[in-house]
Amino acid sequence: MTDGQTGAEFRLAYAPGVTPAKWVNTWTERMPDVPITLVPVPAAEVVGLLRNGGADAGFARLPVDRDGLSVIPLYVETTVVLVPKDHAVAAADEVSVADLADDEVFHPLDDTIEWTVRPGLPAFTRPDTTSEAVELVASGAGILLVPQSLARLHHRRDLTYRPVLDAPQSQVALTWPTDATTDLVEDFIGIVRGRTVNSSRGRTPASPAEKPARRQAQKPAQNGSGRRAVPTGRKRRGHRPR
Repeated sequence: MTDGQTGAEFRLAYAPGVTPAKWVNTWTERMPDVPITLVPVPAAEVVGLLRNGGADAGFARLPVDRDGLSVIPLYVETTVVLVPKDHAVAAADEVSVADLADDEVFHPLDDTIEWTVRPGLPAFTRPDTTSEAVELVASGAGILLVPQSLARLHHRRDLTYRPVLDAPQSQVALTWPTDATTDLVEDFIGIVRGRTVNSSRGRTPASPAEKPARRQAQKPAQNGSGRRAVPTGRKRRGHRPR
């Protein structure tokens, strides 16, 4: 990114399941001359990409190693269990971790949920990715717990999901290298935080020279004797026309 120069761009990384569309739309409306480039990246690689200069800011899933990073936590996602449509869980509106005690649960290597105690029984394998785990769930080999946005991302007609009320949850945050907090990064932070265009930390306000001058109240002109001049057509009291 060449901040403040012709040809500037803003590179935004985001983890699977995160949908930055509303913030991107606001950016393009406010800053049409600065293109924003979206960089999809696996959840575990967002921080590394930022530290290597591959993006200016990114949406990551907490927790992350915060060394050298600034982090703004944004929202927490409901954890759901992904199951085949003919699974017993599909008959319920919501479940608890205890309801899954007898099920084999996949724990992919890119899991974004921090488990103190993993639910259910260990599945026969640990898939490399959530996408591979979804395929195994569809085959009937087990079930999977994920943030709700990932269940939507990997939607399939033969699968469904239900909220798991007492499961740990995944939190999404905006993060960027602290020593690379440029004006454009500040602009994007303002958008994410909901600041308006006229906010003191939004876009740069107009300089004094660009602000419209205040209109001065017009004072009646005075004649050479120090008396106020009488407007044309107005008669003075006590003075008869000749």
